[in-house]
This record gives sequence, structure tokens and C-alpha cells, in this order.
Amino acid sequence: MDKSEILDFLMQNADISHAQSMRRLGICGNILGISLTALRRFAAKIKPDRRLALELFDLPYHEAKLLSTIIADKEEMTSEDIDSWTQKFYSWDLTDQACVNLYRYLPICNKKIFQYAESDEEFVRRTAFSLIAACSSDKKISDETFLNYLPLIEKYSSDTRHYVYKAADWALRSIGKRSIALCPYAMNTAELLAASGDKTQRKVGHKALRELKKLGINNGFEYIGGLFQF
Repeated sequence: MDKSEILDFLMQNADISHAQSMRRLGICGNILGISLTALRRFAAKIKPDRRLALELFDLPYHEAKLLSTIIADKEEMTSEDIDSWTQKFYSWDLTDQACVNLYRYLPICNKKIFQYAESDEEFVRRTAFSLIAACSSDKKISDETFLNYLPLIEKYSSDTRHYVYKAADWALRSIGKRSIALCPYAMNTAELLAASGDKTQRKVGHKALRELKKLGINNGFEYIGGLFQF
């Protein structure tokens, strides 16, 4: 399938009403109004293709960019490719879908988490935390790897930008829910943030604790001296 056929599909399936619903969710860009379910169904007809994915991402349509993250060839996408895409992210859903559909499968994903967290760009930094959350379901990755992400969350959870601190909270909760072994570490980080003098960190910490405290207590962890113990 080539770019012109894909464009035909996008134009024929545009839905103004659904586009308005997407905007109400905070989704930005030149939205055609095609559901992610419909995009995935259509993507199943397309063979993984790096060149085509790069062409689609350069089109001025939000759904074309979403589709590109689904059909990109995971074996061929380069570090330069995803750096280029990440620098152009402008909407939370595009960021998250790139992480879920593509970035987490790449051997360089761990390196990219640290690289992107250090960026001052809002959606680049969000990519780091979205990628942590996306990777949390991958049992091939060791629990120890996720311990290395907790200092990143602690450091950058003071970022007051909505789409950054929300992703930091998502990453922290995802680490805590990944395994019984990681849960107390994530809860302890959440406790530190909840007690922070920084308003945004407190917000992240309290929200994560509401979910992780219940999970920790249910798994038999004791709350001693302000920290959860094994």
C-alpha cells in the first residue's frame, strides 16, 4: 500500500463530530476525526515499512502521524528517526502512542528515557515518562532497570507543565504496579514527593499514593516512620 491509498482512506473516513470530541480531550493538531480503533484496523493491512512511516509522519494530518507509529518497522527505525519525531511532538496522545506502538520495542529505549527526560521541551520530556509507563508491562526488562527511573521521576516531577507532571505520575504508578518487589520503592518515592516543599511534586506524590498505598497494604507492606517497609 502506498501513501496515496492511505491518504484516500484518511480523507474518506474523516469525521468532524469525532474530531470535536478528540479536541475536548485536549488532543491537538490538524485532526480528521478517525478513531484509534479504525486506524489500527486499517494498519493491519499495511506491512511494516520505515520509509512509508516517515512519509506519513511528515503529512499535515494528526491521524497520519498516529498511523506512522503503528506501521513503522521496529527493526529498521533508527535513533535519528525517533529523535526527529520526538522533537516534533505536539499532543499528548501522539506522544503516548509513539511510546506504546514503537519506542518501547526499540533496543535504545532505555537510553532515550534518560536523554528525553533532560530536555526542556514539554513533549520531549513527556516522552521519557510515557516510555517508562509503556515499558512497565514488558517482563523481559528487569525490575532493577525501573529502580533507575525513580530518581528521574523525583527530579523532574517538579515540572509545572500539565503534560509533564501527569506523565511523571503515570510512570511512578506504573512502576509501583509492575511487581510486588517494586511497589514499596515506588511508594517510598511517592511519599518523598508528597512531603516535598514543591507544590507540583506534592500533587504527583499524593495522587500516586492514593493508588499505591492500597496496593502496598494489600500486599502486606508495613508503613513505618513515614516509609513503606518490606
